Amino acid sequence: VQLQASGGGLVQTGAFLRLSCTVSGRTFGGYAMGWFRQAPGKEREFVATISGSGSLTSHAESVKGRFTISRDNAKNTLNLQMNNLKSDDTAVYYCAARVGVSRSTTQSGYDYWGQGTLVTVSS
Repeated sequence: VQLQASGGGLVQTGAFLRLSCTVSGRTFGGYAMGWFRQAPGKEREFVATISGSGSLTSHAESVKGRFTISRDNAKNTLNLQMNNLKSDDTAVYYCAARVGVSRSTTQSGYDYWGQGTLVTVSS
């Protein structure tokens, strides 16, 4: 399984970005997916997770109401819509895949990771 994240960039406070993650393989729906991020000098943290079918999602409190995770199983694609971006959202964002359809909020719960895409929010 290979994951390729994209969509990062430099934006101003209050702007929006949409991150995507394409996943190789024919069983994308058999994986729960997640987004994590790592800010400069900080540890990687959970952002959002989605079940294999896409019917269940969870978001970190810090992004709830601003970020939305979604997936398109027909296109093997995971998305993260990020609205009203803040400077604290500046980080490298990673997508991750978990064998099985149940969500997880912990890094150890994931089996495959993408390379990360940088999001920089300037004030």
